[in-house]
Amino acid sequence: MSRPVAGVRKNTLIVTLPGSPKGATENLQSILKLLPHACLQAAGGDSRSLHAGGVIKLEDEAGVSSKPSKSLHHSHDYSHSHSHQHGDHSVPRAHTMSTDRPTSNDPQAGPTRRYRESPYPMLSVELATELIFKHTPLPKPFQATVDIDLVGSVLAEDVTANEAVPAFRASIVDGYAIIVTKPKDSKGVFPVSSVSHATPGHVEPLQAGCVARITTGAPLPPGATSVVMVEDTVLKSMTEDGHEENEVEILTDDIKPDENVREVGSDVRAGEIVLRKGDKITAVGGELGLLASVGRAEVKVYRKLVVGILSTGDELIPHNRAGPLRLGEVRDSNRPTIMAAVKSWGYEAVDLGIASDTPGALETTLRSALRTVDVIVTTGGVSMGELDLLKPTIERSLGGTIHFGRVAMKPGKPSTFATIPFKNNAGNDDTRLIFSLPGNPASAVVTLHLFVLPSLQAASGEKERGLPKVVVVLGEDVRCDEKRAEYQRAIVTAGKDGFLHAVTTGGQRSSRVGSLKAANALLCLPAGGGIVRVGEKMEALLMGQIGSGGV
Repeated sequence: MSRPVAGVRKNTLIVTLPGSPKGATENLQSILKLLPHACLQAAGGDSRSLHAGGVIKLEDEAGVSSKPSKSLHHSHDYSHSHSHQHGDHSVPRAHTMSTDRPTSNDPQAGPTRRYRESPYPMLSVELATELIFKHTPLPKPFQATVDIDLVGSVLAEDVTANEAVPAFRASIVDGYAIIVTKPKDSKGVFPVSSVSHATPGHVEPLQAGCVARITTGAPLPPGATSVVMVEDTVLKSMTEDGHEENEVEILTDDIKPDENVREVGSDVRAGEIVLRKGDKITAVGGELGLLASVGRAEVKVYRKLVVGILSTGDELIPHNRAGPLRLGEVRDSNRPTIMAAVKSWGYEAVDLGIASDTPGALETTLRSALRTVDVIVTTGGVSMGELDLLKPTIERSLGGTIHFGRVAMKPGKPSTFATIPFKNNAGNDDTRLIFSLPGNPASAVVTLHLFVLPSLQAASGEKERGLPKVVVVLGEDVRCDEKRAEYQRAIVTAGKDGFLHAVTTGGQRSSRVGSLKAANALLCLPAGGGIVRVGEKMEALLMGQIGSGGV
């Protein structure tokens, strides 16, 4: 017999029954006594007061019991082995494993039926990271214009030069172009026949016995072999109007052919590979200038993912709302913090606002976000409270798969990573990543750097993934947690002794926003307890630039 399927849309309770009259009748009878309570809850009744007294009280009021009825036991043996082959004798069976079904709390069950312990296994940071990489989409290439917006992108192809650099024989000094045909042939007085500046245009050929004044970077006149530095000459005479040089004397006869000349293609040859697939276009590395210099107007790069940032919780208000806080209100610091970090990494950040702690509102916000961003980062709503709705909404409302829901780390234990299938605007099957981070500010920032950043880098084709790891010398004693690896916020500086030195930012409580102030690193403390003493070395992950210290 099929079981009825129930759901809630806004304040409406929806029940679907089997198609057969017998099945529909029996199923409806089995839930009729429970409908009054269900309708009260669906209409917005207070969950705590409705469930006061627990399940037994509710069953007594409805006249039902979850205990097996003795009247159901009879002596008929269903194990008899008759060999009927008719299809209507086949026993219905589930085609999914229990491990494939939602493990999150059912928001409709109320606080009395929620888990008292998390059903999600505790994973190590390393295993959690492996799962993230496993489900992160492969980089997608596209053709991009070579301009300032290319900074931060990773090349999806080897890039060759369209033209040589330089494209003409050019002078590398200010001086005079000359024809040198044999040794000791440059000394003497020569008439200045022309001028070659570093501007485009026609240049007259140089005649034997003459020189041409030339500036740095200007093309050599046809026929010229070398350039004499202006420092090796003196002015002998001017033109009649006194505005131009008439003759100059070259004081050295040591000028050789091709001296002070930059040959065609001496920097880059036409067709030469100038950048490799996987190279990143940085703002300081000169890659953009190199592409421009070799005539590349477009290159193929990997698309950078668009990240949507959502805060959850009825207690949250925009950080810039005027006026004092009411009892229970908290200013939303996570959203602006995460958006700033995502933008600093070179990705587009989309503000998804604040979602309330109601299943319908959260589902609507997430469904809308699936069509506008590639990755959703949420904060809050992933712990064990009755209003922590992220995991149930992902699994039960959106049909997503939660790949992990707990990590053995401090802070960040309830960190959650999931994928959500959906049909994109073109009607094709697609998948979105969702990182549901803890709501405490320190937890959110730590897990953002450890889990979200590596995924974005992998999907964008970057070779290096995650924060750079360095070895630091501790400036204070640090205690390790007994059970979980810990990532303490710290300030790392470069000492005069040539080592990197680290001190923590003080109290490391996950809700303490102040622990993020001036932090540019995370100290990697192993589980197992004990104290790492001042002066000892340990690993740290760099989140920002290193300043100079006085050690």
